[in-house]
Amino acid sequence: MPKGSSKCFDRDGVIKPTSKARSKARPIKLLGDPILRAPAKPVEKLTKSIGELIDQMFASMEAANGVGLAANQIGVPKRICVARHAGQTYVLINPEVMWESDETEEGVEGCLSIPNVQAVVLRPIRLRVMAYDRDGNRFEIDAEGMLARILQHELDHLDGKLIIDRAVEGSLHWVLTQVDDEGNERVVTIPTTPEEVERVFTEAVSSKMPGHDG
Repeated sequence: MPKGSSKCFDRDGVIKPTSKARSKARPIKLLGDPILRAPAKPVEKLTKSIGELIDQMFASMEAANGVGLAANQIGVPKRICVARHAGQTYVLINPEVMWESDETEEGVEGCLSIPNVQAVVLRPIRLRVMAYDRDGNRFEIDAEGMLARILQHELDHLDGKLIIDRAVEGSLHWVLTQVDDEGNERVVTIPTTPEEVERVFTEAVSSKMPGHDG
């Protein structure tokens, strides 16, 4: 989930990489890659490789200027997600929602796996999540507001769901930058549909796969 998604994308609607932790960062999988649509598998044993994966997830999230990331977004189908909010970092292994509020709220979200797209998503404003930390300790988080939205967004990823699946009808938009003859930039939003977004990204990803002749 990109920074600032509760309001909108960054000024130009594009996820801007940062220089921090680039050495461990892995490429973000884009919509169209089958791994994003498959439910992630529970972590059965904490190993050194799981710890390394968590470090790579934080590095990848920060390099992409994000506030949350699920393991399948970097190609690993494990039920792990990480987040950063209000100066605090979170590692959630095998997370489960224990409770969520009946009260809901709409908010604009983007997604690192669907760049240049935003949608209004209706979500509970509070929830409780149970998970395990990187040392195997069980814990619970009572989250509300933006943190609750970030966690729900990432848990959706672990279940193979994306913002285009939850978008309020008519709220899905491409977010693009246009430059005029004088070099001035302006952000333009263009209405779209879940079907169009999925088709465009799937065709783009498929065209880059080995063995594709097109």
